[in-house]
Order: sequence, then C-alpha cells, then structure tokens
Amino acid sequence: MRSLNFNKLIAMTTESQLYTRSHSQCELCSNPENLALYEVPPSSNGEADDCLLICSTCREQINNPETTEPNHWRCLNDSMWSQVPAVQVVAWRMLTRLRTEGWPQDLLDMLYLDEETMAWAKATGEGNVDTESVTAKHLDSNGAELEAGDTVTLTKDLTVKGANFTAKRGTAVRGISLVAENPEQIEGRINGQQIVILTKFVKKSK
Repeated sequence: MRSLNFNKLIAMTTESQLYTRSHSQCELCSNPENLALYEVPPSSNGEADDCLLICSTCREQINNPETTEPNHWRCLNDSMWSQVPAVQVVAWRMLTRLRTEGWPQDLLDMLYLDEETMAWAKATGEGNVDTESVTAKHLDSNGAELEAGDTVTLTKDLTVKGANFTAKRGTAVRGISLVAENPEQIEGRINGQQIVILTKFVKKSK
C-alpha cells in the first residue's frame, strides 16, 4: 500500500510539472482540454523529462495508427521546434508515420534530433520502414510493372506540350526512365525530345 501511494505521489508531482511546462495545454497540438500525462515509450520512469502532457485526440491517434488524421498533425509544424526531447521524439515518430503524405517529409528534413534523442525516437521501430513496400510501382495501362530501360508503346495519340508534333498511337518509346516522385509518370525520348508521359497511356513491350 505504501509503495502504491508513493507511485501515485510521483505521478501527481510529474503531472504538475508538466502542466507548468506546457502552460496547461497539449504539448503537441496546444489543445487545452482533456489533458493527461503520457509516458513516451519504450522506457519511462515516470519523470517529467520522459513524459508529455497531451490531449485525448493526440493520445488516441498515437496509440491507434488506424485512427490517424494527417491534417491534425500539421500542428507539429510548430511543436516540433520544442526544446523538450520527449516532444521532439513524438513529433519525429508521427512525422515518420505520415511521411507518405508529402508535407511531413518536408518537416522531417528540417527536424534535427541529437544522437541520443534520435536513438530514443527510433527505439520503438517507428522508422524501420520497408522501403520496397512503401515505394509505389509504375504500372502501364494493363497493370504491368514498368522498369527503367523498358520499351513501351503509346496507346493513344499524345499532344506534346511545347513542341509542334503529336506522338501517335503505336509509337515505341525505348529506354524509358521512371519519375521517382510520381508513379504515374515516366520519361522517354520521342522525335529527339525527352518528354514526360503518363503511365496510363503506355503499354509495356514484351
């Protein structure tokens, strides 16, 4: 019983420290309502440096990835600059989880964590992403996967913007390259000009 009361006292002390540190608002999204102590995993001894004061919305989405609403986490654009390592850790984890949205990757590129804090951030495996599983594939009009160097055939007439010709249906485009940031686009040379072509308008040649 004495140990239980002691632990409760520590939690109350930590929570009061967090309310002071956070000015009584969520340390991630600044919401002043439904606040509670959150121990940042994987290991926390219950001290303020290892905890955050966060709202119920942030807690739910952190603990249940399937409920994550990307736009809610635009708040990290401000809170990621916190000098509190625990805030930096959770910001890094959420931005990493959401990086396929585009804008979170831009914030990740700006976010600096020292070596110790980065090790803490990665300790739960949030950053251990199988790049092959998240890299979108370039597929032709029939769903066949395209690879750099393939030859494709146009499936419709394409007007080439900025040029005075139309690439005719059936034109072969050899030695294509893939547009890394957009799985719906490839590049190829037609009539001596390097152009961008939508994958839905090509068919891979066997």
